[in-house]
Amino acid sequence: MLVCSTCARAFSATEPRWQCNCGGYLLLNSPAMFRREDLAQRPGGVWRYCEALGIQDPANIISLGEGATPLLDVPFDGCFTSLKLDYLCPTGSYKDRGSSVMLSKLKEWRITEIIEDSSGNAGASIAAYAAFAGIRANIYIPESTSPGKAAQIQLYGANLIKIPGTRENTAQAARQAASDIFYASHNWSPYFLVGMKTAAYELAEQYFWEPPDWILTPAGGGSLLVGLHFGFTDLLNAGFIQKMPRLAAVQSASCDPIYRAWKTGSMDVSETEKKPTAAEGISVAKPVRGATILKAIRESRGVVVTVNDDAVWNTVEKLGKHGVYVEPTAAAAPAGLTRLREAGVIECGDRVAIMLTGSGLKATDKVVEHFAANGAGRA
Repeated sequence: MLVCSTCARAFSATEPRWQCNCGGYLLLNSPAMFRREDLAQRPGGVWRYCEALGIQDPANIISLGEGATPLLDVPFDGCFTSLKLDYLCPTGSYKDRGSSVMLSKLKEWRITEIIEDSSGNAGASIAAYAAFAGIRANIYIPESTSPGKAAQIQLYGANLIKIPGTRENTAQAARQAASDIFYASHNWSPYFLVGMKTAAYELAEQYFWEPPDWILTPAGGGSLLVGLHFGFTDLLNAGFIQKMPRLAAVQSASCDPIYRAWKTGSMDVSETEKKPTAAEGISVAKPVRGATILKAIRESRGVVVTVNDDAVWNTVEKLGKHGVYVEPTAAAAPAGLTRLREAGVIECGDRVAIMLTGSGLKATDKVVEHFAANGAGRA
C-alpha cells in the first residue's frame, strides 16, 4: 500500500500515483523482506534485495547493473574512514538506485511518458533508465546546470527543457507541464525512495551485519538519508542487525534549511533563501520530505552540519590524492566529517562510512574552471 505522510490515507500500489489527494507525499508501506540466507546465491546489485522493493513481477525490472559499489578504506584526516563509492553506479551517481526501482514500477504501471525535474544527476539517471525501459522522458533542469550533465541527459534521448532561474522555478515548470503526463519526480516518488534503502542493505553486508557508528551523506532533497534510515530500520526489524548507525546530514552553508530546522527543534523544514554554491546538487530551498528527513536524523541520534564552498573544494582536492574523483556536491559529506571531528562530535576511533554520491566527471567543466582560477596542489 501507498500511505500518505500527511493524512495517512492509503492507496493501492497497483494504480499509478505520485501524490495524495491532500497534497502530501506518499510512502510505500510493505512488510516484505528478503531472507539473509538467500543472498549468498544472488549476484550483487540493487535487485538482490528484490522482495523489499515493491515490484510484483520480476519481468518488469529495469536494471543497468546499479549498486554493489565498493567500500574503500582510507586514512582521511589521519583517522580510519570508509568511502562508499556510489558514484560508480552506471550513470555516475547514486541516483541510479532510485531510478531503477522507480522505472521498474512505471513499467509495471504501463506508463509510456514521464516528466521529471532535476538539478542534473537525477535527470541524467532517470533519462538513462527511461531509455532502457522504452519510456519517453521529458527532463526539466535549471539553465545553470553543468553542461556535462545536460549533454548526458540529451544523449540518452530525453527531451531536455532548460528553465531560467532557480531550481524551484524548474520544479514549478515541470509540475505545470505534468497535467497530462505522469510526474515521475525523484523528490516525490515513493519508489525512488525505496531504491535508496538498498544502500543500507549493502553497507550492512559490507560491514558483516555490524553497521558503522556513523554514516555521512550530503543532503538536499534528502532521499538518500531517508532511504538509509528506512533500510536500516528494515534490517533492525528483521533482526539482521543490532543497532541503528547515527546519520549525519551535510548541507551547504549557502542553502541549509534542514540544518536550521534541526537546530531549532522544528518538526518540518521551512523554505530558506539560498545563495550560489559549488554543491549545486544539494541546493534545495525546501525539501519535499522535510518532516521525514528530520525524523530520520533524530531517530538515529544523528546530526546536521554545514560546510562552505572553500571546504568543499579543498575536499575535492584531498580526495583526489586518494585516487577518488568526485563532483563538489559529493565532497560536501567528507568535508562535513572534518568539521564534526574538529567539534569532537565524531571521534577518531569511531567507525565511519561516507556516501560519495556523484562522479567528478559530471562536473569537470566546473572543476577545471575553479582550479584554473584558484590553483591546485594545496591539499
